[in-house]
Amino acid sequence: MASSSASSSLMAILLVLVLLMGSSSAQLSADFYSKTCPKVLGTVKSVVESAVSKEKRMGASLLRLHFHDCFVNGCDGSILLDDTSSFTGEKTARPNNNSIRGYNVIDNIKSNVEKECPGVVSCADIVAIAARDSVVSLGGPSWDVKLGRRDSKTASLSDANSGVLPPATSSLSDLTNKFQAKGLSTKDMVALSGSHTIGQARCVVFRTRVHNDTDIDASFAKTRQGSCPLTPGSGDDNLAPLDLQTPTAFDNNYYKNVISQKGLLHSDQQLYSGGSTDSLVESYSKDSKTFNSDFAAAMVKMGDISPLTGSSGEIRKNCRKVNS
Repeated sequence: MASSSASSSLMAILLVLVLLMGSSSAQLSADFYSKTCPKVLGTVKSVVESAVSKEKRMGASLLRLHFHDCFVNGCDGSILLDDTSSFTGEKTARPNNNSIRGYNVIDNIKSNVEKECPGVVSCADIVAIAARDSVVSLGGPSWDVKLGRRDSKTASLSDANSGVLPPATSSLSDLTNKFQAKGLSTKDMVALSGSHTIGQARCVVFRTRVHNDTDIDASFAKTRQGSCPLTPGSGDDNLAPLDLQTPTAFDNNYYKNVISQKGLLHSDQQLYSGGSTDSLVESYSKDSKTFNSDFAAAMVKMGDISPLTGSSGEIRKNCRKVNS
């Protein structure tokens, strides 16, 4: 009897462990929609390629949308929700307001996907696939996007404003700590920072850097000061490319710029400032293959941050609002 009881207890423990494993990102898989919506990948790719061909910057915007979604309560599509009478969402949070773009592209993708397979594919998954396709469309690496996320039924302005998203003024330790809090290593952080090889930033974000920082190339600073005066409110919305050399191509020039003290953001230059990440920056600047591989692996890890799966959340019909 004692042996039978011990065996039963062991089986119960094993069953609990299996259930726990299955309740998280273990449920995500690249072939999640292979039977329920086999054309989803092609549908997303088509809309993304069209949007990026019209405006290269949109590729960076869709990539950033995924990052800002995942870092606030996990990859759950919460960033897409419009404000309602019951909650104020994340769109007007300090890191997102006048900064995050691409909502209309996600709407177009969702509309096309719904025609193929109504009520099957989550908005959170669409954001994850669109990020990958954006990188590929600009010449970057591909990776198998793990799918099966469900959409949140709420969003939180306070959570998006809580500091989980690292600002452009971040120090190296700030960056490292914020990424580690999400289960991402220092290597993941440096690799994911390479996403700044595409896209642009507003003057209000880099003004202090180009006027006050000392670890900056003098001619580079002077050029940027020309379109971004020191006076607050003057030229706030003027844009500058994050990658000086190839702003619309996903490559490793971002790291070369940082080594030359031509990082546009204070947080960019922190990666090469005599600290622990200098060697990684040098490695990526010399070896685009390693950068591409590490970036792809880090994107998969980022996509695993606290997804809603199973019976949690829902599959929104409209990415901007919860199902009634």
